[in-house]
Parts: sequence; structure tokens; C-alpha cells
Amino acid sequence: MFTYDTVAEAVNGLKQRGYTIDFNLAADKVFCEKTPLELAPSDFEITEFYRFEGNSDPADEAVVYAIESKRGDKGLLVTGFGITAEGIGEELVEKLKVKH
Repeated sequence: MFTYDTVAEAVNGLKQRGYTIDFNLAADKVFCEKTPLELAPSDFEITEFYRFEGNSDPADEAVVYAIESKRGDKGLLVTGFGITAEGIGEELVEKLKVKH
């Protein structure tokens, strides 16, 4: 696994390694409007993740996920800490839980 000091470094590093699709969260999937591509939790794996903790500003706290679909599509999802089930399906929340 690579090491990154900032969210921007992680995003840039992963993009250089082929994770070029920018995913967003929806109620029961991740999606990219540009491609367009939608993936249910069973359609992708999280291949890497990087957690960043803001030392002085909680707004700097984020998780960068490297996602790969079963078809080989690669992309990124950047979220804040504390994904909750509010507005997001339980299966997706479980998929995105950062396990230590």
C-alpha cells in the first residue's frame, strides 16, 4: 500500500495509477454522471483506502477509497468521516466502513 500525507496527494497518486473515474454516493450505489456508471455494493471492491485526520480542523477529515468494478472500471470516492445510514442503504454503509 502507498503512503500519502494529504487527500490531494492520494487522489493524484491513485489517478496516476489508473483510478480515473470520480464516484459519488447515492442511496444504494456509487455513481459517476460523466461516464455514466452506477455500481451497487455487490458490483465493486474497495482495493485501497486512505484515512486522513485533520489535526486542527475536523473539516479536513476524509477517507479516499480506490474502487474497482467487476468489469475492471477504476475510480475514486472521497467521503467525510462518519458515514451513517442516513440517506444511504445499509449494504453500502457496510461496504464503506473503514476496518482497521
